[in-house]
Order: sequence, then C-alpha cells, then structure tokens
Amino acid sequence: MRVFDVLKLVTVNHGELPVQQVIMTDPSGKPNSVLTDLLHDVLNKTQLFVDLKEVNDSADIIDTLHNVTPLPDDVLDEYDKILTQEVIGLNFATRKSEIELVYDELV
Repeated sequence: MRVFDVLKLVTVNHGELPVQQVIMTDPSGKPNSVLTDLLHDVLNKTQLFVDLKEVNDSADIIDTLHNVTPLPDDVLDEYDKILTQEVIGLNFATRKSEIELVYDELV
C-alpha cells in the first residue's frame, strides 16, 4: 500500500484525513519530520485543488497540481515521491491524536 492508497481509503468521521494529525514514522514509531512536512504540504495543496474522489492515482494529483498551480517540476517530483511512498502499516495514536503512516526505508 502507498500513501496515496491510504489517502483514498482511510477516512476520519467520514471525511478526508485531518492534515495536521497525519505523520510519517519508521517501524519503531520514530517520526520523520522531513517526510511529515512534505506530506503536510502535499495534503494541503491537494485539499485546495484536488477532489480525491475524482482521482485514480497519484499521477492524477500531480497532473492537476501542475495545471492549476505554479509549482515547479522539482517540487511536484517530491510530491510524487511521498504519494508513492510504500506504507507498511497504520497506527492510530489516540493519546496523541495522530495517525501514523508507518514506512520502511528498505521497502
């Protein structure tokens, strides 16, 4: 499963994932601030410009952002990388009100 798949499948209270509550962690639960910031950035842009119900894959998101924003190609490439990042698990950290997308760098 990839980050994009999680965005399409997982809902909170029948809506999109709350941007500030989603973080990227390694298998031990250690947050990765670089990946989390990148994820938050792409999620914020996606919520503004893309209807997730209308897209079939991460390329659709990138194409839409390319067409409606002045974002440079290198930024869009980074967005594509985070959207296609493999996720090996989800952890709902209820005490911290966070949803952790667990990735494995080796995958």
